[in-house]
Amino acid sequence: MKNTNGAISEFIKHHYRHFNSATLIDASEAYKKHIARGDKMMVTLAGAMSTAELGLSLAEMIRQDKVHAISCTGANLEEDVYNLVAHDHYVRIPNYRDLTPEQEHELLKKNLNRVTDTCIPEEEAMRKIWKVMAAEWQQAEKEGKRYFPHEYFYKVLLSGKFKDEYQIDPKNSWLLAAAEKNLPMVVPGWEDSTLGNMYASFCITGEVKNVHTVKTGIEYMTSLCEWYMSASKNNSIGFFQIGGGIAGDFPICVVPMLEKDLGKNPKLWSYFCQISDSTTSYGSYSGAVPNEKITWAKLGIDTPKFIVESDATICAPLMFAYVLGW
Repeated sequence: MKNTNGAISEFIKHHYRHFNSATLIDASEAYKKHIARGDKMMVTLAGAMSTAELGLSLAEMIRQDKVHAISCTGANLEEDVYNLVAHDHYVRIPNYRDLTPEQEHELLKKNLNRVTDTCIPEEEAMRKIWKVMAAEWQQAEKEGKRYFPHEYFYKVLLSGKFKDEYQIDPKNSWLLAAAEKNLPMVVPGWEDSTLGNMYASFCITGEVKNVHTVKTGIEYMTSLCEWYMSASKNNSIGFFQIGGGIAGDFPICVVPMLEKDLGKNPKLWSYFCQISDSTTSYGSYSGAVPNEKITWAKLGIDTPKFIVESDATICAPLMFAYVLGW
């Protein structure tokens, strides 16, 4: 059979033979087999993966139907769009470890919000987005309509309201790719994001009068229940977790909730992989070994389980490249 792997995949296969690198291959191969069977995959995004520009690989994963649902933090939701419209105004700080408190304060005065070595420009990114989204919230309220946080972004992106502002190739925006597919999504804890904070301020000042104009996390869980039961009728669903936290914990709990609280008989997650640099420790969910999830009715005894203990900004693009055959 003709080899369809690209140079990146061949490099990984040749060099990644042991320890975390071998796990990376095993997990990537299992991901490919899962998709080849016609099964589905949820990807969860914690950390600052959008600011790390994961869209360079994730967007193509979405376009090629290698991802069927996403759970992400509110930060990852908005920061992909910040990068889309304000990339040229970002400032990289390669020596960020050496900054003094006074130098950090200078960045604040310049309205540069630092994420490790990358500063997001408040005026060119955040406030540009805020103005458009505020108008969307107010229009929805006038019409008596309510939407999820990601649905507001889908509406704006598909309407072309940001099109003249693009500063990167739009094919590298994972959220735009998701909008074009109308990909199922949950954004748990959206309130804990810059845009969520702004929405709260609008509710306080009365610029938005109905706090429920943006749908809530409980509604996200109920919509996830509906999606999971429908999507798993004829297929199994895998779980590819980048980082830890609420982006992963929220959606994985849908299976035990369906079983224990609703008396359903859902399929367990049929694949599990987590990329994390969180070490195994007492009481840590992000650092828990996958077998612990068996006791919570999330994974089964025979579910393929992998942990790549490394930096997701390095490993996730490599794994996606492998799955894509690059």
